Amino acid sequence: MRKKLIGLNLTNPIHFCAVGFGSGLLSPAPGTWGSLAGLFIGGGLLSVLSAQGFLLFTLLSFVLGCYFCGKTAKDMGVHDHGSIVWDEFVGIFLVLLAIPSLTWGWCIIAFLLFRFFDILKPYPIRYFDQKLHNGFGIMIDDVLAAGYSILLIVLYRILG
Repeated sequence: MRKKLIGLNLTNPIHFCAVGFGSGLLSPAPGTWGSLAGLFIGGGLLSVLSAQGFLLFTLLSFVLGCYFCGKTAKDMGVHDHGSIVWDEFVGIFLVLLAIPSLTWGWCIIAFLLFRFFDILKPYPIRYFDQKLHNGFGIMIDDVLAAGYSILLIVLYRILG
């Protein structure tokens, strides 16, 4: 059963961003919906920005996300509530930067790899997810999941 959305105020722009503009309120699997929304937003931005511009945007999104997610989690009284998906946005943005082309095939691969590692949480992702109870902690596990995804994409590109 999903935890209640006590303390969430969608008229608060910080909360609205933290829940991925509402995508994190979809169920089941709000993290998957948030990742999908992030895929479309990131793909759209990457199609109009340079890779360097999108990387800068992603880094800024990470910094802002530490605040958005931490503040929203505190206001809700729940660390990393499932509806908080800004971290999924940043994770999928990072993986999009690693794909060789912005095609449907590569976007699907990026999405599936990211979701796999975000759900599985191999070491050290689970460790940080359990130990860091602040906005940075909410964000870093998705950055690490993106790192695993990027590693596989790079290995495929080198060996493939």
